[in-house]
Amino acid sequence: MLLRLNISDSRPLHEQVAGAIRRAVAEGECAPGERLPPARDLAQALGVNANTVLRGLRSLRDEGVLEFRRGRGVTVAAGADQRSALVERIRELVQEAARLGYGKAELTQMIREVP
Repeated sequence: MLLRLNISDSRPLHEQVAGAIRRAVAEGECAPGERLPPARDLAQALGVNANTVLRGLRSLRDEGVLEFRRGRGVTVAAGADQRSALVERIRELVQEAARLGYGKAELTQMIREVP
């Protein structure tokens, strides 16, 4: 798994880490059930603090993309490839809505109104 961060990106580093892993899962670089390298190894490869990587991994766990198992490390969750792709599209939708002046509450209401 080859991950890269964009130093000119204004997003926090933990979000960039999560996005890079999310992309790797969505593009099939990491299959469901596959174990990720330890956070320390990822941090060293990316040139960031291990706590930054852990924060990104926790956000992906909360999204259902990753599973944390004691003694087994961090693995890609079943169905994560599809979920990851959907979450990425939702993020893009939220960004586009914000660009057009809509808040999350307004966007949520629009989605509820779609048949």
